[in-house]
Amino acid sequence: MSFCKTYLFSIIFLSLLTSCKKDYFNDNYVAYFGGEVMNPSVRYILFCKDNVVLDTIPLQTDNTFLKKFDSLAPGLYTFKNDPEYQYVYFDKNDSIKIHLDCKDFDQSLMFCGRGDEKNNYLMDMYLKNEKDKDKMFEIFDYDVAKFNKSIDSTNLKNITFYNLKKEEIKWNDGFDVYASAIVKFPYYTKKEIYPVIHKIRTGTDVLKKLPKDYYSFRKSIDYSNESLTDFSPFAMYLNYMLNNAGAINYHNHFSEVDLALKTNINKLKIADTLIKNEKVKNIVLNNIAFQYLLEDQNMVNNKEFLDTYHKISTDKSKKNEILKIGDAIQLLTVGKKLPEVNLMNLSGKIISSNDVIKSNTVFFFWSEKSNSHFIASHKKVIELKTKFPNYNFVAINLNDSEKDWRANLAQHNFSNTELRCCNFEDIKSKWAITKVHRVLIVNSDKTIKNGFSNMFDINFEKELK
Repeated sequence: MSFCKTYLFSIIFLSLLTSCKKDYFNDNYVAYFGGEVMNPSVRYILFCKDNVVLDTIPLQTDNTFLKKFDSLAPGLYTFKNDPEYQYVYFDKNDSIKIHLDCKDFDQSLMFCGRGDEKNNYLMDMYLKNEKDKDKMFEIFDYDVAKFNKSIDSTNLKNITFYNLKKEEIKWNDGFDVYASAIVKFPYYTKKEIYPVIHKIRTGTDVLKKLPKDYYSFRKSIDYSNESLTDFSPFAMYLNYMLNNAGAINYHNHFSEVDLALKTNINKLKIADTLIKNEKVKNIVLNNIAFQYLLEDQNMVNNKEFLDTYHKISTDKSKKNEILKIGDAIQLLTVGKKLPEVNLMNLSGKIISSNDVIKSNTVFFFWSEKSNSHFIASHKKVIELKTKFPNYNFVAINLNDSEKDWRANLAQHNFSNTELRCCNFEDIKSKWAITKVHRVLIVNSDKTIKNGFSNMFDINFEKELK
């Protein structure tokens, strides 16, 4: 008997032991999720819905896991063995087993059990789309007619495959939302990015050469569909579409930072017009805002952007990351005192950031997850310390365990002040830390000289003079 069949049999047997009903697939919404994970990166599986962790399922010593859900609503979920993740769709009473090797997560993933055919279809289409991406760069060089012919040919094959599987599996309308989306949105995405990539690769602007109906597919899209909000083919398409629709044609009139501001305000307004569902609109607005604030830290522009965001968004929840980032950005205005956070030193003592600032200070950040930045930033500081001896350079590890922090430092011989963040949420809310490339420059009196710098910027050394 194959492993999948053995596994399914054991699940049915377990259900018979725990149920008085004669029929395992009863009127309740009982569902099972299990499987085997080879070479796991962590010893658990996160089971999520709409980016919220519903359950943390531990792996057994043999790398298998099994979870019974007493009531699981039909729909699309994700499972993660950090940093990798994939989708899994559950219908009522599905019993799904996965087998995967984390060294080759997507290529190795297979589903079996009740509900496996739908999920294997999604994986097949995902892998087809990924393979197609590898061939796309040459196609973006084509003229408009040749480009359309090429992607239409691939799309026709995918539609044929979709129709074949739909007839074969007989899936319901709930699943068809995703089954059709994974076909059409990668196709739409190619249409959106073609003019941009073509100009970058060839230097030719084809916008005026596009057929009048080139973007006609946009009219057929339901931008307010809650089911698609967190589905990556749709989310990716929407991002590219908003970039295109929000683009400023006469961009030579603006500086780079002002162009980014105006483009992203346009994107907020277009999303406000297109999306009628309040929940979906807020999610999209938050995505636009987070991406913009992650890259641009011009204080004046950020205020103008956030003013527009607040007028449109109705998400006033305490969990709203944009509100937190906006508040933190205002705390880091030049001339204000740097907000106090707690940090751990190499002796294991918790100290205040205020006690660290005894002279002009540069705070820079690192994480094991970005090892190349960890090495590059520390080497850059060695160079900067010789040029600016009046500055104290302080390295802060953001989100690694104390054990990993010490282990990484032990492999090197850096002579900076090395500290570790005690509470990432606290430092994020007070110092607006959203990425490791940020640098804080603080005067000896603890006032902020620049809260949003980058030591790899060509003008960074001028800021230290």
